[in-house]
Amino acid sequence: MAAHSSTRSKHPLDQTENKSLSATELFDLLGDEYTRRVYETITDQPRSGRAVAEAADVSRATAYRRLNELRNAGLVRAEMMICDDGHHKERFEAVATSLSVSLDDGIETRVDVAD
Repeated sequence: MAAHSSTRSKHPLDQTENKSLSATELFDLLGDEYTRRVYETITDQPRSGRAVAEAADVSRATAYRRLNELRNAGLVRAEMMICDDGHHKERFEAVATSLSVSLDDGIETRVDVAD
């Protein structure tokens, strides 16, 4: 069983790679309410971590932890943004906006993530 997601980097600082997760790993990840809220927030529009925390109504620590888990799973990419004042921040966006699950005779599970 494997879940596959592919990413197309838009920025050279983007550290997201192609990932392959088992269906169980993907379901465990998205089975968490806070992870789903964070993910749904960035599927609406790319946001900074602070903006994700506010929009998802979670603490910043929770938002960043869930964003890192989603990025490690290949479902989120980040790019570094340089602000006018010279400071920098990461902007997170969903790699995929839909998830499709197929069950073949109850033996194999295939999860396709489409962008």
